[in-house]
Amino acid sequence: MQTNKPTLYTCISPALLHLYDLKNAVVVIIDVFRATSTIASALKNGAKFIIPVDTVPKAIEISKKIDAIAAGERDGQIAEGLQHGNSPLEYTPEFIGGKTLVLTTTNGTKLLQMALDNNADTIISGSFPNLSAVCKYLVEQNKNVVLGCAGWKDRYNIEDTLFAGAVISRIKEHFSIHCDSSLTAELLYESHKDDIIGFAPKLTHYHRLVDRFGLIEDIRFCLTPDAADVLVVYKDGKLLAG
Repeated sequence: MQTNKPTLYTCISPALLHLYDLKNAVVVIIDVFRATSTIASALKNGAKFIIPVDTVPKAIEISKKIDAIAAGERDGQIAEGLQHGNSPLEYTPEFIGGKTLVLTTTNGTKLLQMALDNNADTIISGSFPNLSAVCKYLVEQNKNVVLGCAGWKDRYNIEDTLFAGAVISRIKEHFSIHCDSSLTAELLYESHKDDIIGFAPKLTHYHRLVDRFGLIEDIRFCLTPDAADVLVVYKDGKLLAG
């Protein structure tokens, strides 16, 4: 067993995050449907930066102070009191270019706050649309990695674990991986990588978004590798294009 490689772990639920040492690690916040896909889309399309917050009132308050766009969702739909939601397709270059976004979501922004509270060394966000940028950065940093899946209200979900598996599949030779959740993630991804969009209708969150709100195009975008291939780094309260 080689000991000179950094470690990689997969945390399949925010409820388990406290079990991992984040102090010397790059933590990847993963919320495929849809927060981290939307974040990548907005930054790729020219947003100045994104301020992630954990509550709707905070999003409204901050956006008014700095003349930003307040956006977010609760349970898959635009949160009450906000005009804009969590769809990656909403943030076109014409709409978001040069502007600041203040974003609050059910799972992703909550997990980011938890990572901060647990003294994460470095935080980036990842989803299929910026898969290559995430993988490149993790290999270059040569530091321990924790792939943090946002899940759904602390419950496990498949799409975030699928993305963790996609990352592991690409970069595993650079890391020491002794972690059953990472093995599970990779096996899941390898089983479905040839038709992830075809596999999607089996997922509970797919039905939450498609059956109730008709967001099939959002789903397609969120599962398309490198559709918005930008590195997203958290620094001083902001998510920035790295």
